[in-house]
Amino acid sequence: MSTPEETTTDSIATTENPQTQPNQDAATNEANILTIEEIHKILPHRYPFALVDRIIEYVPGEKAVGIKNVTFNEPHFQGHFPGRPIMPGVLIMEALAQVGGIILAQMPNLQKGLFVFAAMDKVKFRRPVVPGDQLILTTELLSVKGGKFGKIRGIAEVDGQKAAEGDLMFSMMD
Repeated sequence: MSTPEETTTDSIATTENPQTQPNQDAATNEANILTIEEIHKILPHRYPFALVDRIIEYVPGEKAVGIKNVTFNEPHFQGHFPGRPIMPGVLIMEALAQVGGIILAQMPNLQKGLFVFAAMDKVKFRRPVVPGDQLILTTELLSVKGGKFGKIRGIAEVDGQKAAEGDLMFSMMD
């Protein structure tokens, strides 16, 4: 147990230590967290296809990280598969695409409108995603061409393990 003087000294030492001070990056990250309401202002997806619950990191024009809480109440689990619910891989990729859409939809040099899938490449599914899992969806912008095409790299993880990954290409609908 410490005396009041020791506690005060420890507190002062802690507040003066730059490693324990919140840095500006942490403050910036807090400002770049998006709630579901803010996501709905950016993306057109709605139930049952709104697959992103929160954006926990966003670097404009570069990267977005989102969360998808997987619950048993989602409609696809009724038939995929009865007695052994597994989130369909195409929905995992769609969730990654929606997080990538956060990047593309807010880029000032891109034409405004609806981006849709054009292609997927190097897609791999590594482990099943089941009710109760929390998907961490990390997307990184790889390229933009002609103001109408975008390519992102996406990785979906559960508990630090890759569940799926791939490159996703988007095209602006005319």
